[in-house]
Order: sequence, then structure tokens, then C-alpha cells
Amino acid sequence: MRAIVAEGGRLSWQTVPDVTPGPGEVKIKVSAAGVNRADLMQAAGKYPPPPGASETIGLEVSGTVVSAGDGVTEWLQGQEVCALLAGGGYAEYVCVPSGQVLPVPEGVTLAHAAGLPEVACTVWSNLVMTAGLRAPQLVLLHGGASGIGTHAIQVARALGCRVAVTAGSRNKLDLCAELGAEITIDYHKEDFVEVVRAQGGADVILDIIGAAYLSRNVDALAHDGRLVIIGMQGGAKAELNIAKLLAKRGGVFATALRARPVDGDAGKTEIVAQVHEHVWPLIADGEVRPVIGAEFPVAEAQAAHELLDSGDVSGKILLRVDH
Repeated sequence: MRAIVAEGGRLSWQTVPDVTPGPGEVKIKVSAAGVNRADLMQAAGKYPPPPGASETIGLEVSGTVVSAGDGVTEWLQGQEVCALLAGGGYAEYVCVPSGQVLPVPEGVTLAHAAGLPEVACTVWSNLVMTAGLRAPQLVLLHGGASGIGTHAIQVARALGCRVAVTAGSRNKLDLCAELGAEITIDYHKEDFVEVVRAQGGADVILDIIGAAYLSRNVDALAHDGRLVIIGMQGGAKAELNIAKLLAKRGGVFATALRARPVDGDAGKTEIVAQVHEHVWPLIADGEVRPVIGAEFPVAEAQAAHELLDSGDVSGKILLRVDH
């Protein structure tokens, strides 16, 4: 089969050994793969896959079931699916534990379904399972026009929550407002702490920035607020003012999806099952939709990575795989 290989900081479409499903796994013929910032980090040699995962880049795909390993009964050859991966998505075929496979949601094309598993599982596991977001709480989303942000806006609104977002351009903020964000903050011109404090503070903050925003995020929290950190675009090390956190009875969580176990409490199988139960009906009803910003042939993965790195895109980038 063919897959994207990262060599010397460049990505190329090459012939590689085929994959075979093990017990409990499903083999998928890939139609499209989603592009994530974790993929850029892995391509740069800064984010190796978890032990036992494929060395090939790619954390989510859509496609058609080809075959299944021993013990798999719920997925049949020819079914159209999408899947959350620990790696291997930028390829013609991928194998994945059956508990991380989802049917393509009603009303979504097979290709566009590739942009859902990673964001849906990230958003639901962090906002709901970890932070306990519920109506009518206020959630602040940094990077509101990103793949995660555009999905999180819609899910939070569907849950009956108020949504505030930060972004760096009028076009991106307008998209966030169109998707349901009530408070839009241009981080070049406004202080998100002041804006959110004027609303009583954020009950939940979902942060992709990390160190650079840590102190200000704590300042922006409401009493009993929860800060969930899922990225380090603004660095990895910062001082935490415990006194401020204690005064607000606040909580700080740092989580990662890729390294979670397949099974067990808050494992990927449980997260995927909750997404299927709670989020897929919202997509079928039209309350939540994938936001696709750009599509590339998989052989042009390098260009896709450069676009994502530039920040000049809203929503998800997809790689289309032609067989």
C-alpha cells in the first residue's frame, strides 16, 4: 500500500508494507484523513506515536471497512465508517481497534466525516466528561475558528451553554458568530480577561495555548471554574498562582487524547461510545456540522501542513485518498 512518509522534515507519498488487522481490530480503506496540529508536531519529530501505534502520521480517517480481526462482529465489510486513531491515517489503509470506529453520521459525506472523530472526541471528553459543562454555563474557547473550536462552539450551544471565543481576524470571528458564539474577542485588539470578567467569568475554558495564557486564564475563570489545557502552542512552562486558584475554588486539568488507553474509564472506547450516543444525533439533526476549510490530495500533505501551520484557515483540513 502507499502512505505518507516523513523524512528530513518533508512529507512524501511512498510504498510501505501493508497492514493486517489483529484481534479486535478493523481494517479500513481510507477515503480521507483529517489534518491536526499533532500531525505537524510528529512530522517535525516532536511528538512520537504511543508505544505500539503506527509510525505513520494521522489521527482520524473516514473510509470503508475491508476486513476485521478475530472477535469483531459489529463492523461488516463494505460499511462506511470514520475512526479515531493513535496513528496511521495518512495512508491507503489503516487498522484500528473496533471500539474507536464510528458510523458516518447521517447527512455527512464520507470524505467530510474524516474531519469529525478527533474534534468530536476531544471536545466531548474535555468539555463534558472532564469539565462537566452544562447549561447555562459560559465556556471560553481559545482558537474559536480552529477545527476543535468550530466543533466546540456548536456542541456547547446545542447543550444550552453560552459561548465566548478568541480569534485573530474578523473573518474568523464572523464564522464563530455564525456557528453560535455569543461573545467574539479579537485577541489582537481586546483583553479576553476583561471581556469575560464582564460576563461574570468563564465556568469552563478550553485552552490550546498553554503556558502563555495560564495566568490570564485563571484570572478569567468564574468561581468554581474549570480550565482544561489541551495544547502548548504558547509554550510548556509557566508559573501557576495557587492563591488565585484557591480564591476561585478553581480547577486546572491538562489532558491528551492520543495517549489514552483503548479501554477502561475515560478510555478511547468509552469516549467514542459517548460521542456516538450524544454528538452523532446532533449532527443528524443539523445542530452540529463539520466545518471544512480546505481539502488536498493526500500526496500534497506537505502543502496541507504548511497551510495549517500558517493559521490562514478556518475549520478542518482534509487529505483525500484516491485508490
